Amino acid sequence: MLLVEIKRMAGNEDLPLPCMMSEQAAGMDICAAVTTPVTIKEGEWALIPSGIAIALPDGFEAQIRPRSGLALRHGVGLLNSPGTVDSDFRGEIKIILINHGKQPFVVNRGERIAQMVINAVCKVVWQEVAELGTTPRGTGGFGHTAR
Repeated sequence: MLLVEIKRMAGNEDLPLPCMMSEQAAGMDICAAVTTPVTIKEGEWALIPSGIAIALPDGFEAQIRPRSGLALRHGVGLLNSPGTVDSDFRGEIKIILINHGKQPFVVNRGERIAQMVINAVCKVVWQEVAELGTTPRGTGGFGHTAR
């Protein structure tokens, strides 16, 4: 278990904190903290407040990911997917929802709009070399297996 401090932004005491919707879920659902419904037209996006701020320990990040049900049923996802919340950020988490669907999408207060996954961050030290080791795949990419 990782202890993470969380703060509700003023006026959002009625909204649930992010939570996992099943025992083995990886992501915690985040709710919309809009004060009035927000309509996102087809092909447009909107910045939706979550009503929370977090203090992640150094060495961790939060990834903000789309919800598959919104994508399947409405064509709604995240414009910058996944979004990253760094451990030194202390502001309100906001979600950039985009409507790829064929009709306007209305975001209501308390609606589950995204999910958050907490991950460890690996610190990297680059070692520059003249050549990289070889593998059977080599430089093959973007459909190199002909599938």
